[in-house]
Amino acid sequence: MDVFLAEMIGTALLILLGNGVVANVVLNETKGHASGWIVICAGWGFAVFVAVACVADISGAHLNPAVTVGLAAAGKMAWSAVPGYIMAQMTGALVGAALVFVFYQSHYHVTDNADAKLATFCTGPAIRSLPTNLLCEVLATAVLVLAVLMHVPAGIFTIDGRQTVDTIGLGSIGAIEVGLVVFGIGLSLGGTTGYAINPARDLGPRIAHFLLPVPGKRDSDWSYAPIPVVGPLLGALLAVGVFQLLGLGLTAIYKG
Repeated sequence: MDVFLAEMIGTALLILLGNGVVANVVLNETKGHASGWIVICAGWGFAVFVAVACVADISGAHLNPAVTVGLAAAGKMAWSAVPGYIMAQMTGALVGAALVFVFYQSHYHVTDNADAKLATFCTGPAIRSLPTNLLCEVLATAVLVLAVLMHVPAGIFTIDGRQTVDTIGLGSIGAIEVGLVVFGIGLSLGGTTGYAINPARDLGPRIAHFLLPVPGKRDSDWSYAPIPVVGPLLGALLAVGVFQLLGLGLTAIYKG
């Protein structure tokens, strides 16, 4: 399978299951209605596990532009592969969000809360303070990307003429392990912004919310939209900086 198709399918699975658990919790008359934050965090952790397990051996299972940019900035993959990965991730996120809408369509019709409907597509802050919200997304994403960087194999990630790749990405950690990392981030750091930690996870579904005929929907909150895009990208670069400092520190210890 083409690596970019794998990224698209993997990201679509991530959003279908991740936003699916949000829909199950916040929409009216579902079996999981009002089951709470721990269910959402667990659902997202399992969503990451499933998506990574499906495509890790093909594309590395980045599933996240912040992971892709972080790997490129750390010299672990070629920058030439970055645009294709991000385009595939954005497309997959939009498709996944549309599938959630189709799956839960009858429950959107019986839910009056427009904010709840928006939450099944994209994130929003518990307390709107854009500088603080940005910081939260930066730090939460830095945890994720640093975990990835600490597990990638040595060498540079490339795509040759046959588009075969080394499996570098979330899959480097392992499907179960990265699912637990995301579960832990959600439980500990997700309460302020809903922990997008992934520009495609937020922007793709936000576009889907804007385009789809969601009954009784509100605006798509475009004033907040830059936060879960810029924050994770900055967080990825912060993780790269910490990773490189750790490498320099280890080098100094070995030389000493």
